[in-house]
Amino acid sequence: MCISDRKGVRKRSVPSANFVAGHGIADDAHAGRWHRQVSLLASRDIADVRARLKDLQPGDFAENVVVAGLNLSGLGLGSRLRLGDHVELSVTQIGKVCHSPCHIYHLTDDCIMPRLGLFARVLSGGTVKIGEAVKVLEHVPRERFQAVILTISDRCSRGQARDTAGPAIALQLEQSLGAHVYRQEVLGDERLIIAERLKHYCDGHSIDLVVTVGGTGFSPRDVTPEATRDVVDRFAPGLDEAMRGASLRLTPHAMLSRAVSGVRGATLIVNLPGSERAAVENLGVIMPALGHGLAKLRGDTADCGRRAEGDVDHA
Repeated sequence: MCISDRKGVRKRSVPSANFVAGHGIADDAHAGRWHRQVSLLASRDIADVRARLKDLQPGDFAENVVVAGLNLSGLGLGSRLRLGDHVELSVTQIGKVCHSPCHIYHLTDDCIMPRLGLFARVLSGGTVKIGEAVKVLEHVPRERFQAVILTISDRCSRGQARDTAGPAIALQLEQSLGAHVYRQEVLGDERLIIAERLKHYCDGHSIDLVVTVGGTGFSPRDVTPEATRDVVDRFAPGLDEAMRGASLRLTPHAMLSRAVSGVRGATLIVNLPGSERAAVENLGVIMPALGHGLAKLRGDTADCGRRAEGDVDHA
């Protein structure tokens, strides 16, 4: 285990560490009220680098915890670990963007933390000593798609109404897509706040899909499409056209939808209407293509085309 009093420097090895729930490791610079409170690396990954760099020391990758005998590469967001008898961690991010290459990168042309590191939030605190056991309490496979649901409603955010659409969408994503719902939030109809939460989950959590529910109509406070346009890199109009087209067969009010979909980085953002029934119906329309699209964003290279009768594979 390692800690440091500043960010951007090597950490120093310590015989034990005090984990604080909702904060991180006491006296460590990366602790705080955010999602990357603790960093983890597998000992075998460090050993691979040590084979090229003999004087590698604990903490050189700014890692907090080094784990042996556990396949960290199989753990997805939401997986829970127990360190020692009491400390519980929840995986919140896989790898990270390296903005300023560390000294190890300059020596080896590689840094394993951005590629192989895990980050976690402390759920239960306590003291952990070097050599204590690590146990997987909940295994969320890395292969499962990760989804976030943002319900956009002034009334729900103030507690004046109950959000039923968000939970219904969560259940639909779990049952129809096999996704793991990483987080559900309720936000007011505030353009800047919506955009900030979209960027937060697209840029720092390894999230595949962010679904917004509500705020897509003509009301003066409906600003979800504007917030989405503020953050996406590429639009996905086919999804919106499919949802509106299907809804128009049920109600002429569907033509009043201003919902947009798009991609930021490797994350798809989809706007859904605010009513539970309409949200579920719209998501159901795009569900047959959703898994394929998310796989493409993960880097899948399989052919998108539909095989015609008589097609054969050629060597």
